[in-house]
Amino acid sequence: MNTNTQEFKHVSYLWDDKIAATMEGNEVDLLIYRSNILGADLRITNYGGGNTSCKTFEADPLTKESVEVMWVKGSGGDIGTLTKAGLAGLYVDKLRALQGIYRGIEFEDEMVGLFNHCIYDLDSKAPSIDTPLHAFLPFKHIDHLHPDAAIAIAASKDGEQITADLWKGQIAWVPWQKPGFDLGLQLQQTLADNPGIRGIMLGGHGLFTWGDTSFECYINSLEVIETASAYLESNYGKTRPVFGGQKVTSLPADQRAYQAALLAPVLRGLASSEKKMVGTFSDTEVVLQFINSHDLGKLAPMGTSCPDHFLRTKISPLVLDIPADIDLSDPSSLKADLEEEFQKYREMYADYYEKHKHSNSPAMRDPNPVIILWPGVG
Repeated sequence: MNTNTQEFKHVSYLWDDKIAATMEGNEVDLLIYRSNILGADLRITNYGGGNTSCKTFEADPLTKESVEVMWVKGSGGDIGTLTKAGLAGLYVDKLRALQGIYRGIEFEDEMVGLFNHCIYDLDSKAPSIDTPLHAFLPFKHIDHLHPDAAIAIAASKDGEQITADLWKGQIAWVPWQKPGFDLGLQLQQTLADNPGIRGIMLGGHGLFTWGDTSFECYINSLEVIETASAYLESNYGKTRPVFGGQKVTSLPADQRAYQAALLAPVLRGLASSEKKMVGTFSDTEVVLQFINSHDLGKLAPMGTSCPDHFLRTKISPLVLDIPADIDLSDPSSLKADLEEEFQKYREMYADYYEKHKHSNSPAMRDPNPVIILWPGVG
């Protein structure tokens, strides 16, 4: 970990020694501080995504003996706005003792209910499904993040080999598996098989990094993400055109904004069939590169590469099949055609839900698209 902390290009270095000094000796406050500054950079993790933890020694309220306690972001919430109320405090020894009664991956769901029997802090937030992933690793401070750059590698065809080459064995690889108790056991075994590593890449998922102090954990996370980002930048379009190259030419910026402003109320109305929605428009360079590409029709239906994004984006966007320069003097004239496209999307989403739901799945969410792509516009 030799990166100069002032030379990060792809992530924001936000650690302030003066602020951290006011928390010296309070590992939980330092955990919250680290979490907040990590969450302030959306290149590091999505809103509501990822979780962080630290382990401390506390007096047991009954025996008064010193016991190891893990403080970890509870279910739901966002690390960028995390407070003490958003943490779950659990006995580490009790969490690890659950390994003795674990009956196998087909019984994953029964383990989640047992986390409550390991609670130390009675004011704890409900423990999340990721709790064992932190508990079964021995490190004092741990970050589990979903950086776009790491996900790009984790979800790629050659992700395991890229990880091995890029970090020279310092980042281990665990293939994709649904988060839960068994994945925690896999992380534990991976560390045992690869002592001295600085992190673990979860295939198709995200990243685990750690440190002896909150600052060391923070720097480790930033350095690993910086390395991944630099790799992507240096290889972007190197062997073939990105997204198959350009197919559609964008309208000039002022015309893109004009067309978007005219059609937005119609789109918003259609997207609000279940509940009222608000919208935003983006025509940044990276957005235009994707929506104007030859491979848009193939890539858009594939959806996101990381399950964590599904919470916000749904499985895939709706792509509008209308010319960028279409006459919108009467935008409502398009409503019938667009309603048909929205209805097809709703039916696709309902079919997806029915195909994959389980007996304990939550009710289907609003089936309307939340991302709409208009080639040539944004």
